[in-house]
Amino acid sequence: MIVCSGKSVLKGVAIGKIYFYKKQEYVLEKKTVTDTEAEVARFEAAKAEAMEQLDALYHKALEEAGEEQAMIFDVHKMMLDDGDYLEAICNTIRKEKVNAEYAVSVTGENFAAVFASMDDDYMKARAADVKDISGRVVNVLAGIGDGSIDSDVPVILLADDLSPSETVQLDKSKILAFVTKNGSANSHTAILARSMNIPALVKTEVELLEEYNGMDAVVDGIDGTFIIGPDAETSEKMAHKKEAYEKEQGELLDLIGKDNVTTDGRRINVYANIGSVEDVEKVLANDGGGIGLFRSEFLYLGREDYPTEEEQFEIYKEVLSRMGGRKVIIRTLDIGADKQVDYFNLPKEENPAMGYRAIRICLDRVEIFKTQLRAIYRASAFGTASIMFPMIISVSEIRRIKEIVEEVKAELKAEGVSFGEVELGIMVETPAAVMISEELAKEVEFFSIGTNDLTQYTLAIDRQNQSLDNIYDSHHPAVLRMIQMTIENGHKGGAWVGICGELGSDTTLTKTFVDMGIDELSVSPTYILGLRKAIREI
Repeated sequence: MIVCSGKSVLKGVAIGKIYFYKKQEYVLEKKTVTDTEAEVARFEAAKAEAMEQLDALYHKALEEAGEEQAMIFDVHKMMLDDGDYLEAICNTIRKEKVNAEYAVSVTGENFAAVFASMDDDYMKARAADVKDISGRVVNVLAGIGDGSIDSDVPVILLADDLSPSETVQLDKSKILAFVTKNGSANSHTAILARSMNIPALVKTEVELLEEYNGMDAVVDGIDGTFIIGPDAETSEKMAHKKEAYEKEQGELLDLIGKDNVTTDGRRINVYANIGSVEDVEKVLANDGGGIGLFRSEFLYLGREDYPTEEEQFEIYKEVLSRMGGRKVIIRTLDIGADKQVDYFNLPKEENPAMGYRAIRICLDRVEIFKTQLRAIYRASAFGTASIMFPMIISVSEIRRIKEIVEEVKAELKAEGVSFGEVELGIMVETPAAVMISEELAKEVEFFSIGTNDLTQYTLAIDRQNQSLDNIYDSHHPAVLRMIQMTIENGHKGGAWVGICGELGSDTTLTKTFVDMGIDELSVSPTYILGLRKAIREI
């Protein structure tokens, strides 16, 4: 029996046989070609097919895991369509008279090396993306299909690491859990796994031996252990643990219809984070009190041009109508950083996480902003809508936003278009917003603390950077003090305060947040009932 430690991505216990997942190997050969233009045409056809694959992956991830998890494939499409990258490949074919497979592979390695040498951690991480898209094109050229699971029964998938592409492509019905030797708990893949509700361990201290294929194993996502070849006693113990956990999860269903009230009578609103219309069903099934974060970016991704006012209106109207009067907080578009959209024609930046993004784009390109605001206000006649604005750092930004909102309302009134009362709030996700939160609270009706960005900005740590995973601490005293200060100052200024980042679902902190005076917690729909249980036990 071998016991390995790993970092748990999702709680749960899986018992089954190991499937050792190996990427299909391609032995790269450098070949001389005489008809270079025919070879360029081969590459262009392969690139087009790769783009179709990425588009399909985007829509599959959007359906199964939500907008935030699907965005990586939009990033890959953008990189695959980069002019410098394409030109370098074609030049290599023509000047060196080599086969397309070799040209793509060499270009990919060269571009990846450039990214890897950069000082900025975000840009360093793009090296893996370049390798991923280059590998995809080479596989198309070589006729190598996507990896699949050759098993009749569900398995525990063991791999070195899994790219987002691989995670989405795998047949979910055949996976009990996955275990990777590398990877990060904050990677795109980990986030995908959580969204798809697949128990997983990353950074597992395990040898990748083919002899493990077909062996019995246990993934204990509760304690973060991977047990290979468990003995009879361990197997029985783990079976009981699995049964107890699943019973506990089943009992959560008894909480549907119950209040989110502590034993001493403090009431906390529990809302849901969503990224698409399809997620509304999950919110209602888990008895969410409302939607605390509706990411509107999905409306702008995976398309060739800006969504029209009418397109946006229909989406917002559908969500508001289906929620039946429950509060729906729509975040205005948060494009930028790793959410690139070609038709926005955003400049390339060395540090995009701190660059031209979110409200900064909206206040600069006011017509895009007004189109979205008009659509939201029109939809507000069909439910209870609130709007929150991301990446706020100053009072002047809010005042300018409010001026634009008044312009929109005046236009709609003049056109005879009806709309409802709409709360205005902001995301508090920068240290600047925290430090002036008392002043900001006087300008809006609510705060929603985005703990993901707030943590990385406070600690100066890119949460996607695997090499910093060991010091990324969302429970850091500085982060918790930032949250407490925001709550206190928000209340002083007359605003209610919620949390919509991942910390909201961390039940080890629920009592802390309640004692701080939090008014609302917004989490992924699957965490709603577990959070309700935690609140009712305080």
